[in-house]
Amino acid sequence: MTFADFHFEPKLQDGLDSMGFTKPTPIQQQAIPVILQGNDLIACAQTGTGKTAAYLLPIMHRIMHTDHRHLNTLVIVPTRELAQQIDQQIEGFGYFTGVSSIPVYGGGDGATWDQQRKALEQGADIVIATPGRLIALLAGDTVNLRHLKHLVLDEADRMLDMGFFDDIVRIISYLPKERQTLLFSATMPPKIRQLANKILSNPAEINIAIAKPAAGIRQEAFVVYDSQKEALLKHILTTYPWKSAILFASRKETVKKLDVLFRKSNIEAKAFHSDLEQPEREEIMRAFKNKQLRLLIGTDVLSRGIDVEGISMVINWDVPPDPEDYVHRIGRTARAETTGTAITFINEADQRKFFSIESLIGDTLPKLPLPEAVGAGPEYTPEAKRKDNTRFNGKRNFSKGKPSAHRR
Repeated sequence: MTFADFHFEPKLQDGLDSMGFTKPTPIQQQAIPVILQGNDLIACAQTGTGKTAAYLLPIMHRIMHTDHRHLNTLVIVPTRELAQQIDQQIEGFGYFTGVSSIPVYGGGDGATWDQQRKALEQGADIVIATPGRLIALLAGDTVNLRHLKHLVLDEADRMLDMGFFDDIVRIISYLPKERQTLLFSATMPPKIRQLANKILSNPAEINIAIAKPAAGIRQEAFVVYDSQKEALLKHILTTYPWKSAILFASRKETVKKLDVLFRKSNIEAKAFHSDLEQPEREEIMRAFKNKQLRLLIGTDVLSRGIDVEGISMVINWDVPPDPEDYVHRIGRTARAETTGTAITFINEADQRKFFSIESLIGDTLPKLPLPEAVGAGPEYTPEAKRKDNTRFNGKRNFSKGKPSAHRR
């Protein structure tokens, strides 16, 4: 099957041809016909499967068949980085079509707000927005959604994880009831089902099973005490071959602490988190994409919000709470049939989480011995019950010395 089989508008097909798109991915093969028919859709597909094109292409095709152009489509996303990325894809696909888009997100100064407001007043076919900024614009009567034909919720599970459920419901209250609603999510927890039942009408369902990690990723793990992570990280950065890397942590506070740690250790890296001003975030991401910055520190939001080629190594400072987030994290490397390395630090509190990851991907990953200078780590016994029936609180201990014994 090729994209020509969908019989898109010739100018839209020209855009695909110029970008080298020939064969649709499984999610595109299944979703595009459903969307072209005008049905609501709930689709479970992870980042990297081509889901953005799966909804953009049929929507852009339908926009080109619209006689009276107005704000046609609203795409709601969890992060500004994803909003920018989708806007760039629309620009590429629609180069010959005249379909326009506007990314709307917070974090900028007053000039950014005015720019977005004026752009919305002038009109666009597609608006890609983060929930907070969109609500602010709706409250100011800046956005006219009366003629909206399509609503897309992208990375819906991530938005709910970030606490946007009530915001999404509020936004939907502004929309016409007669519309096509498309919900894309990497996972399908009960809250997603609850949201889908609330906003979708007789939806078709597509479930693309979570992909196994790419064959080109060499996966390794070290079982460590928290107090050993700093020394192990320095060992890896100085002995492993790498050109570009991302260091993932599960919490924003940990990312900030790692940023301080790196500065004290004279390791050139940048922390990427939501507390930074938008110009800072854009500058960091631009430097990383251009290979001017080799090492980026971020949370799981980053694992779904960027698509950068040439990342040779991913390091997990801690084990992600959701096994599927592990696949998203390490999927930042070995893209486009290249190779890469993914390394995970497993402390005592995270052993059961990592065991769940191994169960998900159907593989037992090697637990490498720690370097002699780092010392001996704990045993890997994920199925063993704690004698005192308590759990470690997972706090990150950046000091050297005895293993952390914090409990909760």
